[in-house]
Amino acid sequence: MSPQIAGVLQLLALIAALALAYRPLGDYMAGVYSSEKHYRPEKWIYRAIGAQPSAEMRWPAYLRGLLAFSAVSVLFLYLLQRLQGALPGSLGFSSIDPDQAFNTAASFVANTNWQSYYGEQAMGHVVQTGGLAVQNFLSAAVGMAVAVALVRGFARSRTGELGNFWADLVRGTVRILLPLSVVGALVLVACGALQNFAGIHEVGQFTGGTQEWNGGAVASQETIKELGTNGGGYFNANSAHPFENPSPLSNLFEIFLILVIPFALTRTFGRMVGSLRQGYAILGTTAVIWLGFTALMMWTEFAHRGPAFEIAGGAMEGKETRFGVAGSSLFAVATTLTSTGAVNSFHSSYTGFGGGITMLGMQLGEIAPGGVGSGLYGILIMAVIAVFLAGLMVGRTPEYLGKKIGTRQIKLAACYLLVTPALVLGFTAVALALPTPGNSMTNSGAHGFSEILYAYTSGANNNGSAFAGLDADTQWFNTTLGIAMLLGRFLPIVFVLALAGSLAEQQPVPETAGTLRTDKPLYAGLLVGTILIVTGLTYFPALALGPLAEGLAS
Repeated sequence: MSPQIAGVLQLLALIAALALAYRPLGDYMAGVYSSEKHYRPEKWIYRAIGAQPSAEMRWPAYLRGLLAFSAVSVLFLYLLQRLQGALPGSLGFSSIDPDQAFNTAASFVANTNWQSYYGEQAMGHVVQTGGLAVQNFLSAAVGMAVAVALVRGFARSRTGELGNFWADLVRGTVRILLPLSVVGALVLVACGALQNFAGIHEVGQFTGGTQEWNGGAVASQETIKELGTNGGGYFNANSAHPFENPSPLSNLFEIFLILVIPFALTRTFGRMVGSLRQGYAILGTTAVIWLGFTALMMWTEFAHRGPAFEIAGGAMEGKETRFGVAGSSLFAVATTLTSTGAVNSFHSSYTGFGGGITMLGMQLGEIAPGGVGSGLYGILIMAVIAVFLAGLMVGRTPEYLGKKIGTRQIKLAACYLLVTPALVLGFTAVALALPTPGNSMTNSGAHGFSEILYAYTSGANNNGSAFAGLDADTQWFNTTLGIAMLLGRFLPIVFVLALAGSLAEQQPVPETAGTLRTDKPLYAGLLVGTILIVTGLTYFPALALGPLAEGLAS
């Protein structure tokens, strides 16, 4: 069987698994966020934090709770790293330097999981499980809560209330992420992933001699890092490491974990707004973009250019032989079209066009299907923009799901769209203008430019994957990437919640013969075009200087 056919079969198997999970998981999540019942363990948590889960919140109160919780999370994770040397289970590792501790704390709380350190050589069991793994759950639950708040903004009328942040946070963690993570961890352990709390020990090598390895709760952390579209890795090699991702089967399962909740949330959206067809329209949009990017990635990585490519069956540099071009391409597209950031290959070693595809996937806003929660509210913002553009073309006040898109709504949507490009392009320009950041590049020319552009694209879009070849463990990159991650995560959330509040206050507009049908393929096509044009053209000049120039020169 040729590698190309094997790749197509993997893709079909993945689509089938996602299709089977779509309806039950989507309906279940809609039930979780619509339920008025609180389970006993949830009540214990509410009592411990002093929350009133049944109290409705307007968007400023919802935002204050979210920001306060996230600020405390950053502080806790920062202190945990700074005190690591004095903690039990540190495996003899010293405390993390201040700039790196800040970067890592900001990264994991912002659902980015950018890592400028060697995981197995820096973090002990307590920091890995009590700090990083915990934030994998909580940051994902925060994203889901924001998405649900925006959906309620569309579904509710004549009230500014969006639900309760604490209830959404706890339910997302306890009822959705925890149960799925337990099942996923068991599957990965069965596939051969590591799961223990062993200390540092010596292991033999095939070529003779020994090397030191430490154990850890790898399978459980691997599951939630993929399921919550967090990224990062227990080991520096990330999901290319055999302890994290042992086989082609585990690789396909991890891709499934990355995509299953973001895709299923489109059904949750349709269920909560009372129109499954609206959910299918969003699903169709995200699926078209995802399949298109996957096809382009496989095409450019399988393209044979010279004897070495022909012998290897494609561009195998930087890819694990147990996954091949197909398994690596599938993973790369899934991780960059969501806010995951886990990698099973070095994106820097992809072809010029392949590297550009990974970058463009993040620059679109990671909305196909996007991160857990963040993908849904990101594409709903784009849906608002598309409706607005359609209204301009026909000279009619734009409406979406029965809500008028007026001046306030379009300003908030536009601010959401402008935050990330400003961070990415601004920080990239400054880094290239200053001499010290430029010294971190191991490559010059177009590829060196791509390394820095990729880093800030990954950070500001809360992805967390890296292009490799860039020494990011410096005060400049630790600090600026940390700032980019925090602003790239929480500034857009401010605009999303403000938009949700303004929508929830409106009275629904009755549908007329002139109302744009947003549940039809025509609108889905308009939405795809809007995404590619509005966000793609924003980054095209930068992409032309990096991956496009490199690809055309090769």
